[in-house]
Amino acid sequence: MIRIVVADDHVIVRAGLVQLLTTQPDVQVVAEAADADQTVKAARDVPCDLLLLDLNMPGDAGVPLIGRLRAAHPNLPILVLSMHQDPLIVSRALKAGASGYLSKGSPVAQLLDAVRTVAQGGKVLDALLVPAVVFSPRREHQAPHEVLSDRELQVLGLIAAGLRVGDIADQLHVSAKTVSTHKMRLMHKLGIDNVAGLVRYADEHGLRTVA
Repeated sequence: MIRIVVADDHVIVRAGLVQLLTTQPDVQVVAEAADADQTVKAARDVPCDLLLLDLNMPGDAGVPLIGRLRAAHPNLPILVLSMHQDPLIVSRALKAGASGYLSKGSPVAQLLDAVRTVAQGGKVLDALLVPAVVFSPRREHQAPHEVLSDRELQVLGLIAAGLRVGDIADQLHVSAKTVSTHKMRLMHKLGIDNVAGLVRYADEHGLRTVA
């Protein structure tokens, strides 16, 4: 039996995933989580064989959350199911410790196959993302956001979602000064000097976080 924790902040999406998974005779959903803190608690307190993880959730989520979970639970397989298809985000999620990555547009059969593969120690990458992530030619010039740290990329997405510095600080459990520092650094790296420009850039590159 594959024991799964389903982490997604959208109630309808999470309920649909739980309903789908529970129809499988070899799968048991043992916990649900709607934000980063609940996900960390479930991974800590509930014996499970797989974490099905959305990147966009309240709290200190995204790629940094994968790193935290991997450090605390090095043997827990993590399968990301996300709307994000940007090769940079996918690559960083895998590098942080995710065992698989699927887009939310994946067929049901592909998701179920991925669950079983990852739970058994395998690796999975959405076929639609393989060319961009694995086989893309090395470029001489990186996109500006590729030089951002994981935290700076996370702050950019939250700013684009309309959150203010104080709100971001509360969500990430850091000080407003720390968020402001990240904001200044990412603006410098992107060559953008106002919030409107950051929002446009994030939207153009699919980096907005769903708040």
